[in-house]
Parts: sequence; C-alpha cells; structure tokens
Amino acid sequence: MQTTGHILPRRKSFATVLLAAAASLAFASLAAAAETVQAAADLQAKYAAGIESLAKWCESNGLAKEAKDTRRVLSPTDPYKIYVAVLPSAVGPAKLPADAPAKVVEWQRRLWRLRREQGAALFDLARKAAHDGHAALGFEMAHAALEADPDYEAARRLFGFQKVQDQWRTAYEAKRLRSGYVWSDRFGWLPKGSMSRYEHGERYCDGRWISAADDARRHADIRKGWNIETEHYTIRTNRSLEAGVALGVKLERLHRVWRQLFLRYYASDAEIAAMFDGRWKAAANSVRRHIVYFRNRQEYDNALRSRVPNIAITSGMYRDDPPCAYFFAGEGSDDRSTYHEATHQLFYESRPVSPEIVRRENFWIVEGIALLMESLRVEDGYCVLGGMDDDRMYAARHRLLVDHFYVPLDTLVGYDMARLQQDPQISKLYSQSTGLTYFLMFDDGGRYRDALVQYLCDVYAARADHETLARLTGQRLTELDKQYRIFVEKSRPADEAAQSEK
Repeated sequence: MQTTGHILPRRKSFATVLLAAAASLAFASLAAAAETVQAAADLQAKYAAGIESLAKWCESNGLAKEAKDTRRVLSPTDPYKIYVAVLPSAVGPAKLPADAPAKVVEWQRRLWRLRREQGAALFDLARKAAHDGHAALGFEMAHAALEADPDYEAARRLFGFQKVQDQWRTAYEAKRLRSGYVWSDRFGWLPKGSMSRYEHGERYCDGRWISAADDARRHADIRKGWNIETEHYTIRTNRSLEAGVALGVKLERLHRVWRQLFLRYYASDAEIAAMFDGRWKAAANSVRRHIVYFRNRQEYDNALRSRVPNIAITSGMYRDDPPCAYFFAGEGSDDRSTYHEATHQLFYESRPVSPEIVRRENFWIVEGIALLMESLRVEDGYCVLGGMDDDRMYAARHRLLVDHFYVPLDTLVGYDMARLQQDPQISKLYSQSTGLTYFLMFDDGGRYRDALVQYLCDVYAARADHETLARLTGQRLTELDKQYRIFVEKSRPADEAAQSEK
C-alpha cells in the first residue's frame, strides 16, 4: 500500500556487515569481501563529502532550507538504532515551482546528480558481491543504492517494484490498480469511482449502497466483521472499517522492516543471488497472514478464554493452531503488543518451524526478538528500531545495574517456554532477554548480528542446543555474560549515568 511509503534499513557502516559475517567466511573469501566493503566505504566517504560540499554551497547562496534538505539525504548514525528510510512512491525528484530561482534549480540538479551517481556505483558493487558469493553483503549494498537513488530501476526491480503511471508500485499494488481499485488511507482498497460515496458516509454491502451506521450494525458480530485485505494481511474486525485499515498500515510497516532486517532467516545465499537475476520470488511474499481484531478487551477475552484460560493477562496473542494473531481495540491495547505478537507471527509463518520449539531450550530469544521489535516507531522521517532510551532497554539496565538481577547465559539457554514463562521472576527474565537481544543486535557495530539471525534459524528449527549461541558467536557463554555487562554500562544515556552516580 502507498500510505506508508516503502522502507529499507541502514546500518552504521558496511564494515559492520563484514565483521558480523567474518567468522563464517574462509580467509580467501573474507579477503575478497573486504575489498568490496572497502570500495563501498570509499564510495560512501566520497558521497558524504560531496553532500556536505553542496550543503555549504547552498548556505553561501542563502539557501538555508536546501542546505538542510541536502544534509538530510544522509542517514542518522546512532549505533544503537536501526534506521529505516521511507522511499518515495513518486518517480523522480519533487517538481519545483515554475518560478523557482535559478540557484534552487541548480541545487536540485546537482543533488540528484550526486545521488544517481552514488546509486549506480553502489548497485554495481552489490551485484558483484552477490555473484562472488557474498549475497547478503550484496543485498545490504543494494539497499544503500536505493536509498541514495530511489529511482534506480534495477534496484527497484530487485525489491519487487515497477513503474505504474509515474509511481513506484509493488507487484501486488500494480495488480490491484489494473483491476480498477484505488487505495484510501481511511478505507483501504476500493473500486475506482466509489471513493466519493465512502467519504460521504455510504458503504457498499451485499450488492447495494447503505449508510455507514447500517453497515456498522451489520458487522457488529466479529463473525460477520469487515474483512480488510492489505498486501500481506487479511484482517477481520468489528471495530470499524477505518480501524482495520489503520491496523493494516502498522502491520505492513512491521512486515517491511522485518523482511529486510531478517533476510537471512527466510532466504539462502543462492536465493538472494537469484533475486539479483530476477529468478526468485520469496514464498513469504505470497502468504497472507490472518488477523482478528476485536472491538474491545471484553470481546477478545470472551472469544479466546476457552482456548487460553489465562487470556486476561495478555494484551494480544499469536497462535499457530490455526495460524492467526488476535488483537483488540480500546483500553489496554497498544502498538507495542501488536508489534510483539505480529513478530511471532512473521517468524512462525515465513519458513518451516518445528512444533518442538516450545519444548526445547534457548526459548528466551523467541521472546527477546519480539521485545526488540516492539520498539518500532517513526522518528523524523524514518522507521526506527532500538535505541538505548527505549523503555524496554531502560528496564533491562535497571535489572542488571540496580537490582543486580542476572541469570547467566549458561543457565538461561537451558530454559524452554514453560520454564521461562512460569518462572516467578518472569518480568525480570523478559527484561534481561530484551537486553541480551539488544546486545547481540548492536554491540560493537553489530558484530553478532548475523550470528543472532542464524541463532533464530536454529531455534525455530528446533536444532539449537546448549552450545549453539557460543558456537555462532565464537565466544564462551561466560565471556558473552561479561561482554553484555560492558555493553549495558557503556551504552547508558549520559543523563541516566550521571543520575546514578549522585
């Protein structure tokens, strides 16, 4: 859908990708990848210098707004956050007014020349990396190429976009448009020509037009609720059509971030290389996930109590029998719970998952990664994950540094789902799981990030054992315990550290 744009992640630097993958590469392969990484780093440095030079030119010509816009082209660089840029749907740079000053026209021409040169150069490196056997590295560079030049057609095709009437659309969106539908931010996909009637309070139901009030009465029972379709979700709700569409927008945002961050969870190197050649489409792209969204907490509790006796302590849930996520509107609901449970759904439904996962050790990371994904929010034109100021990470620091609570990894990796969730200190364990997941995701520029994704693959396949995390990171569990404490201590926001010393 077009309402949230299209998004892609940026890491701190290309070097972090190499560091994270180094343990799994042969020396010769590592050396070849290092050359590609260095070439990309050189390109990025040259690009950043060109952007800054143009910004200063703007300032010297009295173009303060254009100088600011120029610098905004480069992503923020907080090492404890993942930034996800929103790609424009429109093809080409924004059209300037006919009476735009000559200096402004010159600024736009120079900016887009820089961006297009960077996009083309990075994508050439991306394709080379993929064909040299470093597919994940190539995918990372292709993301960077598309951020530099959102109109680079080869990169757009790689990520499933095509041009439709001067707009970049996914294959799903293009199909809906060709079928005579248009997207509404309020009402979802509607047949072309019906938008005005919807905006004036009419609804089409059972072959005829009725009032919005009558439509609401007809869908008051969840079994007869509205069915809203987005690219990757089918949502049934009795809250309102508009509420269902709004939920769909949030879920699609999560879906795009998740798929780009956890590429190696659902695609092999061979499959990623095939993407560059246009020979592979992820099966996960064609799966539509099911959501039930109740009008309120009471209806949610009543509907699920027979299957989940302790439903009252939940604020959303995912079950795989049959696969479906359940949420409710109103008091007690929030985006964090939605993102948490929807993350479970994505991991369960994007590749084969062993039913033994709940009875096997290492279950902490299943909750830890969902707790991290709860942090998804929008900041200054980016979707953002992480941040040491997030509430969950604040709690993790408090448990370790103030409460002095910590279960060594040698013990924690032995917990299955029941042992974790029935522990009387479950809230503290969840806080620790959050902190450890942040550590594996962000420590030292992301050196353990690829190990984290492989760990998730092994856990969900029920093949992880007591030593899996140690093998993947190349560190003893006791050493990871020490590194985690250092990570927590050194990454505290300055104001919080100062407060604790008083």
